Amino acid sequence: MDVTYVFAGMVVRNRDQAADWYERLLGRPPDFLPNPIEAVWQVAATGSIYLLANPDHAGHSVMTLVVDDLEATLKEIAERGIAAGAIEEVEGAGRKSTMTDPDGNALQIVEIQVHS
Repeated sequence: MDVTYVFAGMVVRNRDQAADWYERLLGRPPDFLPNPIEAVWQVAATGSIYLLANPDHAGHSVMTLVVDDLEATLKEIAERGIAAGAIEEVEGAGRKSTMTDPDGNALQIVEIQVHS
């Protein structure tokens, strides 16, 4: 398999309400709204996050975002009014912080340890 692009989907109850929270998390509005139940942010050259409104299935999604500087990222997020979980050490891998969006979806922000 040769994957060239990834969409990470988060199932939410209401697109517009969830988009407000993700806008604060990501620090900008969605890149586009393809239809009344989806919102999309391109977050890397070959990766996007999209919200999909489906009230019957909301709150069961999981996503991990990898960043270069966990403390700086969590500080930026806190300045936009989103509380992240405590930083946890992951032996041999790096550090992470876990939070949930208003619908109960799990979101981890991870800083990977570089081995020399």
